[in-house]
Amino acid sequence: MSDEDGLTRYETPPAVDEQSPLLSKHLPNTGNGAAEQQADDQDVHGTPIAKEPSTKELVITLCSIWVGVFLAALDSTVIATLSAPISTSFNSFTLLSWLASAYLIANAALQPLAGRLTDIFSRRAGLIFSNIFFAAGNLICGLAKSEWVIILGRIVAGMGGGGLFAISTFVASDLVPLRKRGLWQGFGNICFGLGSGLGGVFGGWINDVWGWRTAFLVQVPFVVVSGILVCFTVHIPVKEKNVSRIKRVDFLGAFTLVVTLVLLLLGLNSGGNVVPWTHPLVLTSLPLSAVFLLIFIYVEDKIASEPIIPVRLLLNRTVASACLTNWFTTMSVFALLYYGPIYFQVRGLSTTGAGARLIPQSVGAAVGSLGSGLIMRATGRYWLLNAITEGILVLSFALVAATFDLNTPAVPPFIYFFLGGLGYGGMLTVTLLALISAVDHEHQAVITSASYAFRSTGSTIGITIASAVFQNVLKRELWERFGSRKDAAEIIGRVRDSLDEVKHLPPEWKLGVLETYMDALRAVWWTMLGISLLGALISLLMREHVLHKNLARR
Repeated sequence: MSDEDGLTRYETPPAVDEQSPLLSKHLPNTGNGAAEQQADDQDVHGTPIAKEPSTKELVITLCSIWVGVFLAALDSTVIATLSAPISTSFNSFTLLSWLASAYLIANAALQPLAGRLTDIFSRRAGLIFSNIFFAAGNLICGLAKSEWVIILGRIVAGMGGGGLFAISTFVASDLVPLRKRGLWQGFGNICFGLGSGLGGVFGGWINDVWGWRTAFLVQVPFVVVSGILVCFTVHIPVKEKNVSRIKRVDFLGAFTLVVTLVLLLLGLNSGGNVVPWTHPLVLTSLPLSAVFLLIFIYVEDKIASEPIIPVRLLLNRTVASACLTNWFTTMSVFALLYYGPIYFQVRGLSTTGAGARLIPQSVGAAVGSLGSGLIMRATGRYWLLNAITEGILVLSFALVAATFDLNTPAVPPFIYFFLGGLGYGGMLTVTLLALISAVDHEHQAVITSASYAFRSTGSTIGITIASAVFQNVLKRELWERFGSRKDAAEIIGRVRDSLDEVKHLPPEWKLGVLETYMDALRAVWWTMLGISLLGALISLLMREHVLHKNLARR
């Protein structure tokens, strides 16, 4: 049958017990076991599927991949504490911004390609490629003798890390039935969250004891071990066709998509950070990104035989709403994660103390993801669960916006950040299940790749919006309060550039500046509340699809 979105769907056959022979009632008996073999090897549309592994086999396979995921997550945050010593060792302050941006851009550019490319060349090949690039990138960083070499290393590592994140999700979807998929995604998110949470602490400790180079070099042998394990544990069948694999690659689509994302993220990360928003780099990259996006859509819809992302899938109501939910929700969450520590520093906490206040968010995300997986395994449903998790997330933003001020007690922020993580972790798992249950088995990797593209661009756009709101409100109110005072231009400029300058202000300035900082932060909170509410409303458009108990989706 065809649903109202124009995508082929099929009626769900009568429930089949997982212990009984699959398709015994739905395929003709050939007398030679062909029906049973098809049931084991293909879904209802003839797409090759993996043999469902035992729990022991699944644990071994996924843990071998999650080693890489943990390290890639750790590497994405380790730079937070290493940026300053690295920049100092190369005597280059401009290097500070590019160390994180280079990794982020490369990471985001490769993830959307991973789905189709690993469909063609196999998940194992994609994971081996990602491990090699991730190890090579860290090796380059650890041995770099110039600033441009270390940026190259961050780009190479970002390409590998992006592949590890995305392909680990595909493999879990290939090996785990939808009904259990959320639970295993929760375990994977715990590995990711643990790596992200430990990155800053690990980087600071390694730098203090052995120097920043060791933080990169020590990861290499573990990545090599992960790559070797992947070679022996990951066995996902590939859908072969009567043409060579290289001819199946949508090179034009891959090129235009990468250029679109690189130009977009380059402009957003550079504007107001590395260069002014009026700089030619920003004014050129953002419009060109829009042009290449239009070319990409045309290529995928009209030219490509196996598109990197089948854009017509985005017309499916559930797919579109799940991707947009990821987009808007990630915008709001990353803005909070970026400006939350600034709020705590305005309150007088150290950088370390401010960062520690974000730990409840990571814990909440792990609990939300794992809890959502358990609920979906038990109930087989996700629409109501989605509404609840989105409601929790919006509630956390509302509490932050309404209560955060200079006198907020110490305990409530821990609760609010935990609730925010709870809602965000639940959203990630629920929307993943909604996405892959809404499309046929053969499209589950490419549509997951699309969601990664929405998520990665959403994080950058969210920080950009928050930064614009914060700086505009801060500038306006500082001039309204202090514009008539002596040396106002100089002092206001210093205060806007660095929070540390507040400590050195004249007594008659200090309280007013802190209150102005709070007004600017409050504007960010209310903006993010609005964006999170928009994401929550869009998420309600998702349809309830069947979460099958077997890989063949019967």
